[in-house]
Amino acid sequence: MTKFLYTVVGPTAIGKTALSIQIANHLNCDIISCDSRQFYKEMRIGTAVPEPQELATAQHHFIQNRSIFDGYSVGGFERDTLLKIADLHQENPNIVMVGGSGLYVNAVLNGLDYFPDVAPEIRTQLNATLEEKGIENLQEQLLKLDPESYESIAVDNPHRLIRALEVCIGSGKTYSSFKNKPKAARNFKSIQIGLRSDRQLMYDRINQRVDIMINNGLIDEARGLYEHKSLNALQTVGYRELFLHFDGEISLEFAIEEIKKNTRRFAKRQITWFKKDPNITWFDHDVNFEEVKLFIDRQ
Repeated sequence: MTKFLYTVVGPTAIGKTALSIQIANHLNCDIISCDSRQFYKEMRIGTAVPEPQELATAQHHFIQNRSIFDGYSVGGFERDTLLKIADLHQENPNIVMVGGSGLYVNAVLNGLDYFPDVAPEIRTQLNATLEEKGIENLQEQLLKLDPESYESIAVDNPHRLIRALEVCIGSGKTYSSFKNKPKAARNFKSIQIGLRSDRQLMYDRINQRVDIMINNGLIDEARGLYEHKSLNALQTVGYRELFLHFDGEISLEFAIEEIKKNTRRFAKRQITWFKKDPNITWFDHDVNFEEVKLFIDRQ
């Protein structure tokens, strides 16, 4: 019997959670979350964790199952998810995976790329540059050394930015040159479903979601995490801007506008990432589920 992994992708705030639940209920199967920040139980509001009533409609995995104090890499997620997929496929040939973290989705579907080891002092120097000159300096470096990676990775994420730069500097080759090599085969059939909308509608949905997060207590959630702001998990849109406000560097109003702006930028990068994948079948964000169901039943 063929085993399937149906993956719902697309930019933030586009409606992936609702569609994934509809698909899971149609197939009577579990959902795997593939969001690189919803793992963390301390970050509920700012990562848009599904509401309790949504989580109750289908069995979810990898949501708020770790602490921000636990290190977790994309490699760890790939390993854990493949084990979970193998386990779930023993009972059901169908699984739904949902998330907008392209790197994590790609790791599960295709495997990770190999990157050479680099001298640890390179990362130390890059972190020092980040502290002394700011993230813009590192972004400019990556644009010069590897324009392709500059366009494809989350350049406002210091961890991802430094990782790409240390490979460029340490190897003398571009970070992007190590990507997309042949990977190990998977023992399931991957079906990717993408959600899209016009740009302005997407921006409006993002702005509305940020306002909802603020009303639901994001400021207090961020304040409770402020003392741990240096942790990698918290180098995240929605928290980083509020930490600057708590530092007295920007006003609350400006911080909220920055959250909206940076989330819109993040969504643009998500679109760029997923548009490159020819294996995604795209639907409008408000698609009638009957249309999606017909597509699934043809697989």
